Amino acid sequence: MDPAELCARLIRFDTSNRGGGDAEGEREAAEFVAGLLTDVGYAPVVLESAPRRSNVVVRVPGEDRDAPGLLVHGHLDVVPADPVLWSVDPFAGEIRDGFVWGRGAVDMKDMCAMVVSVLAGWAREGRRPRRDVVVAFVADEEDNGEFGAGWLVKNHAQLFEGCAAGISESGGVSHEVEGVRLYPVGTAERGTAHMRVTASGRAGHGSRRNEENAVRRLVAAVHRVAEYEWPVQLTPTVREFLVRTSSALGVRCDLGDVPGTVERLGAAGALVASTVRNSVTPTVLSAGYKVNVIPSTAVAELDARALPGSGDDLLATVDRLLGPGVSREQLVYNPAVESPVDSPWFESMAAALRAEDPEAVVVPYCLGGGTDAKAFARLGIHGYGFSPLRVPEAGYDYRAMAHGVDERVPVAGLEFGVRVLDRFLLGC
Repeated sequence: MDPAELCARLIRFDTSNRGGGDAEGEREAAEFVAGLLTDVGYAPVVLESAPRRSNVVVRVPGEDRDAPGLLVHGHLDVVPADPVLWSVDPFAGEIRDGFVWGRGAVDMKDMCAMVVSVLAGWAREGRRPRRDVVVAFVADEEDNGEFGAGWLVKNHAQLFEGCAAGISESGGVSHEVEGVRLYPVGTAERGTAHMRVTASGRAGHGSRRNEENAVRRLVAAVHRVAEYEWPVQLTPTVREFLVRTSSALGVRCDLGDVPGTVERLGAAGALVASTVRNSVTPTVLSAGYKVNVIPSTAVAELDARALPGSGDDLLATVDRLLGPGVSREQLVYNPAVESPVDSPWFESMAAALRAEDPEAVVVPYCLGGGTDAKAFARLGIHGYGFSPLRVPEAGYDYRAMAHGVDERVPVAGLEFGVRVLDRFLLGC
C-alpha cells in the first residue's frame, strides 16, 4: 500500500479532538484502518471506550515466540484546524508539490500510514517479524488519553502481554546541522503536571483599599512562579545527547556549563534547550465578574513539565513560590519516563536508519512534551520516540508542522520511513 495515499486517506477523516470528551471521527478512522488490516489477512480488534471513541489493536506473531514483544502505537485523533488560516482544506488530504497536506500529516497519521503499509507488505510477501509485534491505533492522545491508551492499559492490558518496548511519535526525523544529518530518537519524556491555583481574599468595592485582594495575590504568585529560574538538571538522555551531538559537530562539550554547550551547538541545541530544566508556564487566568468589584477568588492554570526524577521537587517548589493564601489543585499528573540509551532497541533503530542513510548520526533526546508512552510505561513497557522520516534540508520546517498551519509531510520521507520501519520491525 502506498504510504502517501494512505496518509492522505487518513487525513480525510476529520478526527478533531477539542478536549474534554469532545471529539469526532475516531470511529470511522479506526474502522478504516481495521478494514485495511482485515483485508490483507490480519485479525484486528476494535475497542470502544465510549460511544465513537474507537481503538484498534492487532498482534502479529513473530517467529521467536520466546523473544520479548514490541509495541507500535499511534494516535488517530488530531488537534482542530482553522481552515481560514490554511492555504488548503486541512481535511482534504491533498498530495501536491511532493507533500501530503493536511491536519495530522506529521502528528501522526504519517506514522499510522507507514505502519499499515509495512504490515500490508508483510502479508503480501508472506514475511513475519522475528518477535511478536503488537500495533495499537488509539484515540484521544491529543487530550489526556482517557479514551485511548490510558483506557486500554487499564481495561485491556492483556493485549500487550509480553511487550518489553514500544515505539511511537516524536523521533527518528532527520535534522540537518552544519552538514551533519542528525536523527534524534526519543528515549525520555518530561512529565506533565497541569495544575489550577486559586488565590483567596476578601471581596469588596473596587474603589477601596483592600490588602486581601485575591487578584493581587494571584498575580504576585503567578509572577513568582513564571520568573523562577529552574536549575539545570542533567538526565542520562540529555547528557548523552550533548556528548554525542557535540562530537558529531566538532563542538566542545562542557557538562559543567550546560547552557554554554547548548549555545555552541547552535541549531542542534534547540532540540535540547527545553529539556535541561524543569518548567512551569502560566496559561490561563480567570478572576472577577465586574470592573468595580474585587472578587473573593482568582484562578490560574499552570502547565508544568518535570524532568525524570524531579517531579516531587517541582511540586514542592511551586508550593513554596505560590506562598500563603494560594492553594494548588492537581488537574493532570503523568510522571516523566526514561528508557535506556545503551540498549539493543536503540541500537536496532540506529542500524535501521543507517542502512537507509549511511550518513545518519543517531542520538538520543528527551521530549519536552509527552506522548502515550507514559500510559504504556505503567505496564513496564520502555518507550522510544521513533517515527522515522528523512525531510528536506531547506525550505521545510518540520518542527513547525505539528499543530501548525499548512501541516504537511514529504512523500519521499514517508517512503524512507516505510523502509526504515520495515527493517527495524522485522529484525529487531
